[in-house]
Amino acid sequence: MVAIVRCLVTMLVLIPLVATPANAARPGPTVNSLQSAVDWINDYRRTRDLAHAPLAIRTLSYFGGLKDPESSGTYVGFIAGLLGANPEKASDLIDRMLPVRAEDQWAIVRGIAYSGLPNWKALLREHATKLEGRQIMIADYLNGQLPTLDMLAVKPGPTVYQRMREAFVISWPGADRPKKPLALEPSQEVLDTLWGYYLATGSYGPVLRIVELLPWAKDRDNVERLTVGSMAKYTLATNASRDAELLAKLKTIRGARSQTKEITAQLDQVIQPAETAETGSLRKDALAAIEQLKLKGPAYKREINAWAMVGQGALAVGCVAAAALGQLEFGLPCVIGGGATSAALYYMHD
Repeated sequence: MVAIVRCLVTMLVLIPLVATPANAARPGPTVNSLQSAVDWINDYRRTRDLAHAPLAIRTLSYFGGLKDPESSGTYVGFIAGLLGANPEKASDLIDRMLPVRAEDQWAIVRGIAYSGLPNWKALLREHATKLEGRQIMIADYLNGQLPTLDMLAVKPGPTVYQRMREAFVISWPGADRPKKPLALEPSQEVLDTLWGYYLATGSYGPVLRIVELLPWAKDRDNVERLTVGSMAKYTLATNASRDAELLAKLKTIRGARSQTKEITAQLDQVIQPAETAETGSLRKDALAAIEQLKLKGPAYKREINAWAMVGQGALAVGCVAAAALGQLEFGLPCVIGGGATSAALYYMHD
């Protein structure tokens, strides 16, 4: 369970050394181990040592820090943030980040695409020859087949009514289903990426996107949304307890006139533990909520059970009333309606 509510920002761990090809640049004396690279990144907002940033990225690759895409979101976000915050030096920074291990080139490609720079596609084309191992990935980004970080879509979960309506939709054979617009779905990896971007920039942008995820901490229908929302809440509080600048940003966001009541309430539950350095309860509450959701199942299914009992009772009364009035034509719809309702409820429980 602890693995589910992980956060690479607050608990970065060493990654085992892996074999390195001959063409990978050896790390220099300043940043010469995986742990030193991690420490250097964590301290970047204080030092603003842009000159050694490419070395830190090469060191991460050399010692295996980019081998797992699911656990490397922080580093991808950091690369993206470095480029986004230094547009006039972006091309030179990319040049000096390379070469990395061939299997790690994905992180550079994604970092460029996630940078938010208006010319990110031109940068990808410019450096494509040095990223020869990821030509398909580059083409997919250039052709709009892969989402970028600014396509992050934070949406509320469907209501019970929406779920029931979707259950009754008839899909005719051969009918084309409407295509969903390309979007980046929130996940634990994306949350890490946003934190990495903040480590590189200290800007409001990534913080605002993380704050958008806070309402998911109350989700009781979907384990993934609950986990991501809880992680957002816990990491905001934990990092704000150690970063006065971040805490001040959260207070400013909370006090905005346009802020929703839901997010304001959630931010209150972040700011207070951050100020008192009592963030442990947030982690415990998150783990308990996730465990309860797994044990009891989604809340919408429990609501559907209640709706089903009310609906079937009303249906039965309606059929009895129709028969008593001699309106026998209502009998068939009663049977069909009852069957359809039961089938839909059964389908929605799957």
